[in-house]
Amino acid sequence: MTRRRLLLNVCVLTAVGVICFFFWPHSLPPVQATSAQPTGSALAAKGEYLTRAADCAACHTAPGGEPFAGGRAFKLPFGTIYSTNITPDPQTGIGGWSDAEFVRAVHRGVGRNGEDLYPAFPYTSYALLSTDDVLAIRAYLSTLRPVSARNVENTLAFPFNQRYVLRAWKLLFVPSQPWDPSPTQDATWNRGAYLAEALAHCGECHTPRNFMFATKSSMKYAGAIVDGWKAYNITSDRETGIGTWSDDEIERYLATGHAPAHGTAAGGMAEAIDLSLRHLTSEDIAALTRYLRTVPTRRSELAASIDYHPTTLSGATAWTPGRDSKESAGFELFASACASCHGWDGNGQQTDHAQLRGSQA
Repeated sequence: MTRRRLLLNVCVLTAVGVICFFFWPHSLPPVQATSAQPTGSALAAKGEYLTRAADCAACHTAPGGEPFAGGRAFKLPFGTIYSTNITPDPQTGIGGWSDAEFVRAVHRGVGRNGEDLYPAFPYTSYALLSTDDVLAIRAYLSTLRPVSARNVENTLAFPFNQRYVLRAWKLLFVPSQPWDPSPTQDATWNRGAYLAEALAHCGECHTPRNFMFATKSSMKYAGAIVDGWKAYNITSDRETGIGTWSDDEIERYLATGHAPAHGTAAGGMAEAIDLSLRHLTSEDIAALTRYLRTVPTRRSELAASIDYHPTTLSGATAWTPGRDSKESAGFELFASACASCHGWDGNGQQTDHAQLRGSQA
């Protein structure tokens, strides 16, 4: 039934996409920054900060490749999509793009030649960005060293290789207006909401997908599987989320990739912290934490049950095992390969990042 339902929805999207292909507006309205937008080096500096906050380098840099030159593979159930070159090279990058074309790509997922872009590029979140911020990102990218690197062709199965199908999908799942601050919340909360929902696009990884590969609004931030890694529940559920974490622990984790007794970031989260979140100001980290606290609580099936004080660690020190430890194959393996870095008490030896207590991994 699931496969039949998926096929039916794809057929419906294809039909609507064909209609949209003929009636979709092709005009490219001009864009202009507001009077609040800085200029010159200040504009480029603003754009650099926003580019890091949006984590652009992570997706647009292939392993071992030039930064922002594209070529990173995203393997999906229906094929593989490759990120594009966003350096200012005029032939293979975005050097020849106008500001209006760049804003349209970020807000609407439409390429320079009018082609629909695949939502591996998270324009479902970036649609909420202000035009000023998109233009600032564009200004910073224009200062990068141009890299000549042709985009790798996607390998998608039919009908997913027909881009016009995305036009129907966008009607359902792409916001039509930029982020609108809440008049009932203060500036800190609104800044955190803007960061989480638009710029840092937290939901793209931490929200599970529905059968049409859009994020499930009913399970917002409840956790998902991304590239084989668990993007954990970041709602305030006390058992499967971050409800027992203090604000300081959340902020430390976002800024450094580690929080005492809660483990260390790995996989895509470690990459996001290294390339993006650790570069945010302490005020933005605090705002992000403030907003996450208000996201409706959801229970997740992804998180393991954590015992923060297991009996096997009772009486353990960094160099000696606990009183209840029993020698076994696992005990001997830990002694020979793990204890020297992680410690018998699980608190880490040379660095706190080696702490095992509280880890969900």
